[in-house]
Order: sequence, then C-alpha cells, then structure tokens
Amino acid sequence: MNLLRLYARVLGQLGPDAKLGVALAFANLVLAMATFAEPVLFGRIVDALIGKSGSGAAEPVTFERLAPLIGMWIGVGLTTIVVGVFVSLQADRLAHRRRLAVMASYFEHALTLPIAFHSQVHSGRVLKVMLDATSGMWGLWLAFFREHCASFVTLFILLPFTLWLNWRMGVLLVALVVLFGALTVYILRKTERLQTSVERYHSDLAERASDALGNVPVIQSFTQIETEVRGLRTTMATLLDAQIPVLSWWAIATVLTRASATLTVLAIFLLGTYLHLNGQTSVGEIITFTNFATMLIGRLEQVVGFVNYIFMQAPKMAEFFEILDTTPAVRDKPNAITPGRLNGAVAFNSVSFSYDGKRPAVVDASFGVAPGETVALVGATGSGKSTTLSLLHRAFDPQSGAITVDGVDLRDYSLLGLRRNIGVVFQEPMLFARTIRENLQVGRPDATDEEMILALARAQATEIMARQPQGLDTVIGERGRTLSGGERQRLSIARALLKDPPILILDEATSALDAATETKLQKALEEVMKGRTTLVIAHRLATIRNATRILVFEEGRIIEAGTFEELVARGGRFAVLAKAQYLAGPAPIGDDEASSLARKIAE
Repeated sequence: MNLLRLYARVLGQLGPDAKLGVALAFANLVLAMATFAEPVLFGRIVDALIGKSGSGAAEPVTFERLAPLIGMWIGVGLTTIVVGVFVSLQADRLAHRRRLAVMASYFEHALTLPIAFHSQVHSGRVLKVMLDATSGMWGLWLAFFREHCASFVTLFILLPFTLWLNWRMGVLLVALVVLFGALTVYILRKTERLQTSVERYHSDLAERASDALGNVPVIQSFTQIETEVRGLRTTMATLLDAQIPVLSWWAIATVLTRASATLTVLAIFLLGTYLHLNGQTSVGEIITFTNFATMLIGRLEQVVGFVNYIFMQAPKMAEFFEILDTTPAVRDKPNAITPGRLNGAVAFNSVSFSYDGKRPAVVDASFGVAPGETVALVGATGSGKSTTLSLLHRAFDPQSGAITVDGVDLRDYSLLGLRRNIGVVFQEPMLFARTIRENLQVGRPDATDEEMILALARAQATEIMARQPQGLDTVIGERGRTLSGGERQRLSIARALLKDPPILILDEATSALDAATETKLQKALEEVMKGRTTLVIAHRLATIRNATRILVFEEGRIIEAGTFEELVARGGRFAVLAKAQYLAGPAPIGDDEASSLARKIAE
C-alpha cells in the first residue's frame, strides 16, 4: 500500500472525531504561523534597538517604535501558549478515544470473518495486528496533531514566505532544506522494503509464542521446552538480522539531520554577513534567518522522525487494513429477513460445496428434515458430514444448490436471525476462560440462575456444580481446562439447551464422554430432541439407533439413507461400519438392546 494512501486511511479512521481533527489541524496552522512570526518580530525589534532599518539607514530608537513590535511579540507568545495547551489536551484525548474505538471495530470485524479465514490465519497474528496497528495509529494521531502537522505547515507553506523577506537568504534556506529532504527520502526508499520483512518476522514471532503458550501441557509432557525456546530464539535472531540494516540507515539519517542544522545555520550566517557588509540586509534579518534555519531544520528533524515512525509502523497498519478489507464471504443481503422462531423444516436441494474450488467437500446433497425429526449423518472422517451441517448454520454458503428452512432460502434470512434459531454443540467444546455463568449466558444472556441450573441438570452436569467452590461464578480457565473433557462437553451441551433453538446440531456431542455418562446424557438428549429438528453427526453408531433417518456420507456424497434397521438389513456401507463397531468389543452403551443388535449384525 502506498505510504501516502496508507496515512490517509489512518486519518480516515478518525470517524466521528474528524471535526475535532480539523479543529486541531487549524490550531496547528495558527501555531505554525505564530512560530514563524516570532523570529520576524524578534529581528525587527533588534533592528529597532540598534536604530537601523532593513535598508541599513539609521533611524532614532523610540519607545513608540518598539511598543507595537513588543506588543505583537507578546501576543504571539501568548497565542502559542493558549493554542498549544488546547492542542496538547485535545490531541491526547482524541488519540486515546479513537484507538479504543478502532480496536473495537476491528475486533467486531474479525469475529464476522468466515471460518475459512480463521482456519488460514493464526489467531496470534490476528491479535498482534490488532494491538500493534492500533497502538501505531495512536502514536501517529498523537504526534501529528501535537507537533508534526505544524511542522508540515512550516516546511511546505511558510518556508517559501522567506523568499519575500529576503530572496537571497530565502533561496539558500529553501535549497538546503530541499537537499536534506531529498537525502532523507533516499534513505526512506532504502528502508521501506527492509522494514516490511522485519514486520513479517515480528508476526512469525507472535505466532510461535502464541502456539507454544496455547499448548503448554503438550510441550511439558513431551519435554519440548528446550526445543521451543531454541526455536523462538532462532526466530528472534533472524528478526534482529533483518532489523540491523534498517537501524543502520536510520542512524545515518539522524546524523545527517543533526549535521544539516549546523551547516544551514553556518551557511545563512556567512551569506547574511556578506550581504550586510554590502548593505543588502540588516542585522535583524540575519538574526531572523538564523532563527529560521534553526527552526526549519528542527522541523525537518521532526518530520524525518515522524516519517521514520510511519515507515516503522506502515507494515503493521498495512496488515491491519488488509484484514479490515477482507470481506466476509457470508453476509446479509440488503433486505434480509429477520425471522422470529422458526418451525425447523430443513431441506437441502442439490447442494454442492468446495473449500478450494478443486476438491469437492459436498456433492449434490439432497434431503429434507421435517420439524421434530432427528436425522443422523455418519461416514468416515472427511466424508463431508461436518461441512454439510456447517452450511446449515451458514459458516459457508454452497457454490450450487440451495438450503431452505421453512421453505425460505437461508441466504434470504439475516445471519443473526438464522443463527438464533440454531443451536450447535461442537465436537470441541470451545469454552471461554470465564465463569460457568458467563459460558452459559452465551446460550441466552438473560437466563436466570434457576434456568442455568436446570440446563446443567438436563445435560447430566449437576455434579460439576457440586464441586465448584463458587458455583456459577467459578472461573473455569482457558478453554475450560479446570474441567475434565466430559465436563467441558456437558457444559457446552447445557449452553445449547439453554438457547432452546428449534433446530439443534450435535457434532459428535458425546465423543468426550465415558460410557456411563454417555448413557445418561443420551437419554437426556433424546428427551430434549423431542419436538425439535435435530441433526446429529456420530461415529458411535449405537448413539443414533433411534434416529428417524440416517444418511451415510462418502467422499461428499450421500450413498445410503434409511433407518438403523433398514441400513443394517441392506448390507451396504453402513452395515459394514456397524459390524466393525459392534463386533470390535463390548456394546458401546452396554444395554440389552445393543447386545441383541450386535448379534443381529453378526448374523
């Protein structure tokens, strides 16, 4: 992204504070004019004190001649103080306020991005981009409105005004500033590409550290602490190797800027002395231009530092805007319908989907589910079961075909309205590092304590509460790690039950449970599923033997459909799966019905 365009976008993030930004820019203009006026007035006062005019003619020193100049000088000084206080206070407030607002906007946008995006981009990188870029923007806003806006005005608007005061010294001053500016631009171009690669290494560092911290149990169990630390240090060394050339170039820029101040003042003084000896300027003008040289080189140094900061932050902010510009593949139509509570009649009509456009994940899937029915999806890993149900709650949209609920295409519903009608229990519980109450309130924010306790009881999770010292207010750690795998899964089921949706998706909801708990939970789920459209993904076939219908998936296609008994009797793919499971060991749920079914399959 072009640097100027990038900076314009940063200023565009001011949003509702844009008017305050304009006021601050105007205040900076006033400050620049006042700063520029001070050397001029001071030079005039010096000329008045020594009784000389700009042409070198002698004039009497009188208080009447000095008073207006001194009055204007005092007025300019007071203006600088008052406007400076306004700029400092308001720039601070604007920068902090907008940083938090932009962070919140980015966070909301990131949460709306499709699952495919989050599958490809590491969460550590997304978080780093949010924190680094918003901090960078805060620094840019603060520095720009506090001092650098005035510096730009001084350099590019008021600098040419020096030609009017004394064109000879003005030309020299402009030429020197342009020369040092050109050298700075050269250095900027040298470091731009280098700094982009540096930022990539910073992101790699964040990803690696986030990965390690998120998998501490694995690292400790497999004694990989030394390996992880060594890998992190290797990344750091690579980062430092890439950063050193950038720092070297900017060290040159710093030395050049400081040297330019001395050289410019010396050049102006020598030229001014020559002109004064030839009667072409006054002592006051020499002092004025000497002050101009010091001030302008100081401003140039500020601008160089500011541009340096922009270059250092540019890759971070470019990555920020890249994510911000990522358009969610799944989004609302302009006039999307916001449904109330749906009946739950689901229909897939020749639905096909592919993640990469090459290998199909779902091929021509067609089936219907009446309100209150339970349909199970079975098949080998990667056969398309989870993808099919992901299409139902619009994690993705199909490339062809249509999915309807109550006869209306899903894409005609608003995402919020549709997802309020669908409860999902994922294979991975996905809990927050918050209290049990807060995790349950994800299902329904206004749920009472009694309703939460009831949902836990229906999910066979009452004993979880009995062991918690603070009850619903117990914090369960990152991803619920203070709970066992089965407890986490039951808590996620209670969360879905609390939502009370007309459509329920169970993606291997009982996979983390032991046989005894699974039996109790299965009975609870059977009760809960009554009157609710339920779609179940299961590998343990005994848990779905009472499903209204079973769909068998293979390579994205539905190859068989029917009840448990019908599919077993048919002797097809499902019968092979059932035989492998039931004859491999004890019946999965351990009841008489399962045992007799195992014998039937074996026959």
